[in-house]
Amino acid sequence: MNRLHAAALCLLLMLPLFARPASAATTCTGSMTNMTFAATSGGVTDATATLTITCNTFGLSLLANARVNMCMSIRSGTDGGGTLNPRRMINTFSDPMNMQLYTDAARTAIWGSRGNATVPNPALLQLTYAVPVLGGGATQNITLYGRIPAQTGLNAGTYVNRFTAAADTLIEFRYDEQLLGTPPMPASCISGGSAGTSSQFPFTVNGSVPDSCTLTPKPVPNMAFGNVPGPITSNVDQTTSIGLVCSGRTAWQIGLNNGLYASGTTRRMRNGAGQFVVYELYRNSPRTLRWGNTLGSDTLTGTGTGTSQSLPVYGRVGAQAPSIGSYSDTITVTVTY
Repeated sequence: MNRLHAAALCLLLMLPLFARPASAATTCTGSMTNMTFAATSGGVTDATATLTITCNTFGLSLLANARVNMCMSIRSGTDGGGTLNPRRMINTFSDPMNMQLYTDAARTAIWGSRGNATVPNPALLQLTYAVPVLGGGATQNITLYGRIPAQTGLNAGTYVNRFTAAADTLIEFRYDEQLLGTPPMPASCISGGSAGTSSQFPFTVNGSVPDSCTLTPKPVPNMAFGNVPGPITSNVDQTTSIGLVCSGRTAWQIGLNNGLYASGTTRRMRNGAGQFVVYELYRNSPRTLRWGNTLGSDTLTGTGTGTSQSLPVYGRVGAQAPSIGSYSDTITVTVTY
């Protein structure tokens, strides 16, 4: 009796082990690297970042496979002004720079957000992986392709868009598993199978526009005083202009040196016989502010607009009695920014 009773007791203890239903929990998370564009002055600039997706399933009792159907949404970003097309970065003055994020290397398919009316296409991912007795998982990298399109009038500065708030990125997924074999793939990331817990993959997009200035045209047009009968008994005035294109918000200074034949700070033109005519260059039309080459003192200062700026140079030859001849000098224009 004692032996039979012990055997029956063992059988009763074992029955619940075989009757326990198989179940599993699947979690999926994502981690995105930041995207940093090279500095641009308005041309097309490309960059990439990497999204790493990891899914894990635990709780199956026997060898099996898990399947996951996933959508990964990216919205406009904290600094994007609420628009997905185009997306934007801003600098510290809130100046915008257009940029875009894509799912493909050709940069034709915008990486959007599920349910968005403008760009409803999130990135899609399907995973199938083995889940042995103690659980299993899979990791996959997805490339995010970025582009700053060609654009004009950009202001200098560092630009950013942060996709770090809870509403900026989103992973949605459905999963299915079974005790043995491979289950069907859930119909989509929001239907079929079991619902997974949503998560985010925060990241930042950075770009910059350097300070830049270009003289245009170059060389600067000559200043011609013309034919003047001697002796010179009254002022002879002429002007020319310096064309300058600087990126917006770029602070600049333009200096003019004293020329080839100056005596101290007195500018002079010279003829072929080595004789001179004294002249001067000014920053203002009344010709009271000499235009020199000392930064922060006698240079012309301003701020770039991203478009061409025309800066007049005012010249004057005062009364004097030079010898007959043709006189000239060469001035070097220096732009500091």
